[in-house]
Amino acid sequence: MVLAFSCLGRAQPAETSAVELVRRIVGNELKAENQDYSHWMFRLETEKPNERKTVDEVVETKDGDLKRPILIDGRELTAEEQDKRMQQVIHNPAALRKSLNDKNQDTARSQRLLKMLPDAFVFHYGDRRGDLVELNFSPNPHFQAHTREAQVFHAMEGSVWIDSKQARLAEITGHLTREVKFGGGLLGHLDKGGEFEVKQAEVAPGYWELTLLNVQMKGKAFFFKTISVQQKYSRSSFKQMPDDLTIPRAAEILRKQVASDYRRPQNSSAQLVLRQFHLRWLGQSANGNALGLPSPTTCSSGYGCANCALHDAAAG
Repeated sequence: MVLAFSCLGRAQPAETSAVELVRRIVGNELKAENQDYSHWMFRLETEKPNERKTVDEVVETKDGDLKRPILIDGRELTAEEQDKRMQQVIHNPAALRKSLNDKNQDTARSQRLLKMLPDAFVFHYGDRRGDLVELNFSPNPHFQAHTREAQVFHAMEGSVWIDSKQARLAEITGHLTREVKFGGGLLGHLDKGGEFEVKQAEVAPGYWELTLLNVQMKGKAFFFKTISVQQKYSRSSFKQMPDDLTIPRAAEILRKQVASDYRRPQNSSAQLVLRQFHLRWLGQSANGNALGLPSPTTCSSGYGCANCALHDAAAG
C-alpha cells in the first residue's frame, strides 16, 4: 500500500469521536472479513533473523494454500527443485490440512484482538493524508486483559490509519511500552520496545488483503501458529482465483505463472533507468517532442508504454 506522505494538517473529529470511529471501522472490518470467501494468487516475500529472503508464489484454495518456492534463504531454485518441493506438499494432504487449520486459528485470534481494539485503548485524532485519517492510541487503564495475547496487545501504543472513504483499516503500527511476562516469565516474555506494523490495501474493487506484516519483538511468545516474534513478510501481485479451485489445478496455475516469470525479461538496473527515462520522454512527447525523438507509436517492449523506439535501439 502506498501512502501519500504530504501531511494535510490535523484530522478534525467533527461529529464523530475517535473511539466511535474506531468502533465503526472495526465492525466494518469484521463484517467484510466474514463475508469474504475469495481466493487469491500472490507473491509472498518472507524475511527472518539470520536468514536471507525467501520468496514463494502462493495460490489459495478451499483445501489450503499451495506454495511454489522461488527463493529459499536467498538461493534461487531451479524449476525442477520448485516442482519437487511443491509435489511433496501436494502428496501430503495432512500437511495441507494442518496449514489451513493453523491459518484459520490465527485468523480467529486476529479477529479477537481486533474486537478488543475500541475498548483496550484510548484514541485521539492525528494527521490526515488525503482519504487516510490517523488515530493515535495508548493503553486504556480501565481495560482488563484476560488472555496472554490481550496482555501484549494492551501493552502497546501507536497509531492506526483509516481509509475514511471506504471505512477500512489501512495500517496499524505499535510498540511495547513495557515488558510483558507470562506466568512470571516461565511461560514466555516480550521485552519493552518491540514493534509491529500491519498494512492492508484494496487489491481489486471491494477486496482488501493483507500486504505487509512486520513483527520485530524480543522474547518468546506462542500465540500465533504462523507468525513468529521476529518476522517480516509482504504480499503483492494479487490475482483472484476461482472459489472452487482444486489443489492439482492450483499447481498447474503456479507452474504456468513461474514459467511466464522466467520468460519475462528481468529488469536490470540499466533497464529500469531506461524505462524511467522512456516514460519521462513519453510525457514530454505528448506536449511536443523536446528531445527530437520519433513520435510515439506502438510499444513492443513489454513495458506497456506508447513507444518502443528507445527499447529497440537498446536491443540493437
